[in-house]
Amino acid sequence: MLLTNDLGWAASTVTGLYRARWQVEMFFKQLKQTLKLSDLISYSANGIRWQIWMALLVHMLMRYLAWLSRWTHSHVRLFATVRGVLWRRVDLLKLLERYGTGQGSYRSLATPAQAYLPGVA
Repeated sequence: MLLTNDLGWAASTVTGLYRARWQVEMFFKQLKQTLKLSDLISYSANGIRWQIWMALLVHMLMRYLAWLSRWTHSHVRLFATVRGVLWRRVDLLKLLERYGTGQGSYRSLATPAQAYLPGVA
C-alpha cells in the first residue's frame, strides 16, 4: 500500500514514481556497499570531494568491467575478486573467464585433485 498527499495523481503514476525511486535507492545502497566511504582520508572539503569522485570513478569502471564480462554475480563479489589481484598485472577479462563466472557459468573450474594439500591430514 502506498500513501500520497496528492489525490490528483493516478495510482499508476504513484506506483511508477515509487518504482523509479526504488531503482535510485538500490543504486545508492550498492554505492554504499562497494565504495567503502566510511573512512575518509582527508578532513578538508576539497579532499573529501576528491575521494568521493575517485570512488565514483572506480565504481563506474567496475560497472563497465561487469558489463564487458557479462558478470552475473553481485558487484560486491566482483570488487572482492578484483581487489584480490589488484597489485598483480593480469588481464581482468581472462581472470573472470578463468574464475568461471565471466560468461555466466556458476560452475567452479577447479577439480578435487587441485584441493589436495600434501602433508595435511
